[in-house]
Amino acid sequence: MILINLLPHREASRKRRREAFYATLGASAVLGCLIAGAAFLWYQAQISSQQGKNSFLQAEIKKLESEIKEISTLQAEIAALRARQQAVEDLQGDRNLPVHLLNELVRQLPDGVYLTSMKQDNQTVTLQGMAQSNERVSELLRNLGNNSPWLVKPELVEITSASVNLSPRDQRRVANFTMRIGLKRPTDAQKAAAGAATAASAAVKG
Repeated sequence: MILINLLPHREASRKRRREAFYATLGASAVLGCLIAGAAFLWYQAQISSQQGKNSFLQAEIKKLESEIKEISTLQAEIAALRARQQAVEDLQGDRNLPVHLLNELVRQLPDGVYLTSMKQDNQTVTLQGMAQSNERVSELLRNLGNNSPWLVKPELVEITSASVNLSPRDQRRVANFTMRIGLKRPTDAQKAAAGAATAASAAVKG
């Protein structure tokens, strides 16, 4: 017996393939939406996390900036206090400058040299006097420049020849001079002495 299928099997096959295609397409669309949604949520979480980190860093930066300002203020206050302390030390040391000046002049003044006037202007002292010869003036300059921890940078301003009458029959030629010298503050002298001691100690060790 021969069976003949009279149903439209080609149309049914096409319908099944079309339905399968649409189902696959729908499933792909749903899967794509799920993947896209998951990626969106992941990126949103990453962005939120980074924003949180940025906010934390900004807050910490503001704290550091505040602390830096406080440190700068403290440094300025410390510098001002040091300046005041130095000013007080200089004032206290300046009270003894005339004593040191006179002591040094007595020590460094060679024989045959006499001072007639002395004037101090801040750290500069102007000396006027007379000497038996120009060589005595040169000796005084060397003494003041090399042998004194309190006097620095002696400078001869002027030297002139003159005559002095010791008696009606005794007339001698002398050299009138004017010179300037710098006067160290006690704090400067102490620093120089400390530096010299440190250099000497290093030389001994070396």
